[in-house]
Amino acid sequence: MTIGFSSRAALSTCVFCAAGLLALAPAATARTGRPDPGPPGGPRATAPHPSLLYRSGTQVRLHPGAPEVPDVSALSWVVADARTGEVLAAHDAHRKLPPASTLKTLFALTVLPVLPGGVRHEVSAGELSAVGPGSSLVGVVEGLSYRVSDLWNGVFLNSGNDAVHVLAALTGGWDATAARMQAEARELGARDTQVRSPDGYDAPGQVSSAFDLAVFGRAGLRNPDFARYCATIDAVFPGRDGDTYGIRNTNRLLTGADGVDPYPGLIGIKNGYTSNAGNTLIAAARRDGRTLVVTVMNPQAGGGPIVYEEARALLDWGFEAAGRVDPVGSLDAGRTRPRPGPQAARATASAAPRPSQGGPGWPETGAIVGAAGLGAGATALVLRLTLRRAERD
Repeated sequence: MTIGFSSRAALSTCVFCAAGLLALAPAATARTGRPDPGPPGGPRATAPHPSLLYRSGTQVRLHPGAPEVPDVSALSWVVADARTGEVLAAHDAHRKLPPASTLKTLFALTVLPVLPGGVRHEVSAGELSAVGPGSSLVGVVEGLSYRVSDLWNGVFLNSGNDAVHVLAALTGGWDATAARMQAEARELGARDTQVRSPDGYDAPGQVSSAFDLAVFGRAGLRNPDFARYCATIDAVFPGRDGDTYGIRNTNRLLTGADGVDPYPGLIGIKNGYTSNAGNTLIAAARRDGRTLVVTVMNPQAGGGPIVYEEARALLDWGFEAAGRVDPVGSLDAGRTRPRPGPQAARATASAAPRPSQGGPGWPETGAIVGAAGLGAGATALVLRLTLRRAERD
């Protein structure tokens, strides 16, 4: 069970805060007579570059001498800095396309915080009855008992739709999970995503975008469990009669399988494929203190490995071009959840699992309580001054 505030409660609190601040504004102006100009000789604020992410085609702002963006065939892609959220370059970033199993990143962001990894669960037939034909499977068996952490290995390494169905059943069912995923996407500012099937299985109307997938990948790196699972190459999975068998991550850029060279510094995140979506990939890598997130959707050239090679080319370009381009947008655009503080930013930069601070929802709660306190204090002060003035009159 998670603790949070509804959007209506948060909105009410913000309105209350704003009312208090506006009430104080006339008094502050009367005292000073003019706005505070800031420190003498201080730096002037510069207007941010307007976002180009809703424009079609390739968008990049190169400095003189910066490397040219590689020519890739994907219908949509994004290169972003995981720490700052700045998008270094993109191509049709908000084009709505089927995401395939990269949508499992949003599933994990939604469900991981409410399911402790050590919990055990015996799988029922009903939990597996709706797994779509042709789905990727890790081998979950009716009647066997699994730890939740085993099921997450099945989701991240084998892209097991059977494991997704069981985890969704544990957190309220298929439709409820889809609805929570939709709400999670909106809070993160991922407004292109429409969730119909939480496992990424092709479904009418189910879409995402390279921008949204980059948002999910970046958010995932801040969750220590997500970061650990998406970087895992090999694990063992429970079988019948107490046996186990090995499973291996299907992200070839991480493992180096099937003729694809592993990418130096790769952190993980998630690959996907369906006949409708083609090949999709969210990849994150770290080099020289910088972490980049790249998303690639549906390359039009070559076979299955091309999605990894195009991601490799974009990562190489991003590391080489960093500091020599101006951003074309931000992954924080449109988010309703407060931005992470410095500690979360450091965790993103290192992509190393760390203990959570206060549990899910507490940073947001603190922000709302703080805003409410400020608004209440301001309003109370103005009312008190008004009453005193009335008594004198």
